[in-house]
Amino acid sequence: MENITKIVLFKNKQVRKILYNNEWYFSVIDIIEVLTDSNKPRDYWYAMKTRVKLEDGIELSTICRQLKLLAPDGKMRETDCANTEDTFRIVQSIPSPKAEPFKRWLAKVGYERIQEIENPELATKRTRMLYKLKGYGDDWIEKRMRGIVIREELTDEWKNRGAKENKDYEILTAEISKATFGVTPSEYKKLKGLKRQNLRDHMDDFELIFNMLGERATTEIHRTENSKGVSKLKADARAGGNIAGGARKKLEKRLGRSIVTKKNFLKK
Repeated sequence: MENITKIVLFKNKQVRKILYNNEWYFSVIDIIEVLTDSNKPRDYWYAMKTRVKLEDGIELSTICRQLKLLAPDGKMRETDCANTEDTFRIVQSIPSPKAEPFKRWLAKVGYERIQEIENPELATKRTRMLYKLKGYGDDWIEKRMRGIVIREELTDEWKNRGAKENKDYEILTAEISKATFGVTPSEYKKLKGLKRQNLRDHMDDFELIFNMLGERATTEIHRTENSKGVSKLKADARAGGNIAGGARKKLEKRLGRSIVTKKNFLKK
């Protein structure tokens, strides 16, 4: 999915969230760390599940989903996550003076998502504004927003044609990237000196354009050939990436320089 892990702040502390089935899910470990200031939030969560089961007979694990979130080491790792409603239930079981302000914050975050579902233009406007606040130019933002739409169309095709989220998406994305740029996304991030940052947020105009071409070509190949199954999707991804990669190489030959660069938008 397009940058599925997001970071939101509660009193200057990070809480990871992920959009799953059109609903926000929050990292339980992050919430516990925020509310308890525990140095070992995982141990606290384990003890808390045991306590709640004994006292109330409720299995807190059953209201959570194991979803992959970006970990501090830069890898996607399965993490206990809960939607807004179930997060409220978990917070109720944590004795903390921060519980009430956190619940108000959580309600606001959840309400913003409801607004975006009812009016998708709000999500687009918020994204544009965030990029502007980060110092990106209007031309770059236009390309980035178009790239997001193209990416969403592609992942919809993958979902409808037999790919399972996360693992298969990562494999298919790597195929397109390798054929387009000669490097996988993880190799590309290493080249640009990125860790937890979103790779596409650190691409320049040409990188964004060729990335869009590879993904859009792949989508069209899927549709034209009515592709089904991960094996065929993988071959299509490589073919779509090769189309973009061929165009990239021609431009590089004419310009006398590589399009794949170490440049990024990190503040110096």
